Amino acid sequence: MIYGLGATRSSLKPDHLLQTPDTFVRIPLPGASGVEFTVHTGTHIGGCRPGFVQMTAEFQKGGTLAPAQELAQRFLYVLDGALDFEAGDVAKELAPGSFAYVPADTPHRMIAREASRVALFEKFYEPPVWGPGNSETAAPHVIVGEESQIQAEALGGDEGLLVRRLMTDGPTWDFAVNTMTYAPGAALSQVEIHVMEHGLLMLEGGGIYRLGDSWYPVTAGDFIWMAPYCPQWFGALGKTPAKYLIYKDWYRHPLGAYPAGA
Repeated sequence: MIYGLGATRSSLKPDHLLQTPDTFVRIPLPGASGVEFTVHTGTHIGGCRPGFVQMTAEFQKGGTLAPAQELAQRFLYVLDGALDFEAGDVAKELAPGSFAYVPADTPHRMIAREASRVALFEKFYEPPVWGPGNSETAAPHVIVGEESQIQAEALGGDEGLLVRRLMTDGPTWDFAVNTMTYAPGAALSQVEIHVMEHGLLMLEGGGIYRLGDSWYPVTAGDFIWMAPYCPQWFGALGKTPAKYLIYKDWYRHPLGAYPAGA
């Protein structure tokens, strides 16, 4: 008898997805060379249309990304390996924990020095909407950084919950990407229900995630998508910290742009 046939922790519900590495399917995408992609969020998930794409890109040595689609921003976080990154006047070798943001329609290139893995986010840019008499916001610019150089903030004053904000904050930017590190046994102080959509990749450790009315054991390598208003809560389990990389849409009014003629 074969035990475990057809078994997985992965689960898809109308307002959330848990996607575990045993269910990842790798595909090529046009224009990329020497790179395979696991697409975590696409045009439809459950009953929703995600507002962003999140992928894990796996590079062979010498692999390169294709340019982003027109009007699409890109954010990347290096999981493993080493890559050369160039965008305008910025040129940097990216190592694990390095990250970069590229505004829409900005020429850039990335070449893997060795086999590498990158968490990749893409989103069509939404300019901020200003009422009459308000000034425009500066255009987004290239950002390159190291997570280890970002000052950690205690979430709600709890030193067991440390946030590092990788994106610059402010109305110029329409999404945020953070890392969140939980001390063993630490947990969110509340079940969160909010308008933001999330994409989350577990980086280290594990714990229990509540998504909607379901409870899931999660561990490093798992991906989670959360729709707007999906009830969500996490508590870390084990003797080592738990850490994840998390995306959310940010700093945009839910109404969006003004109606035509307003």
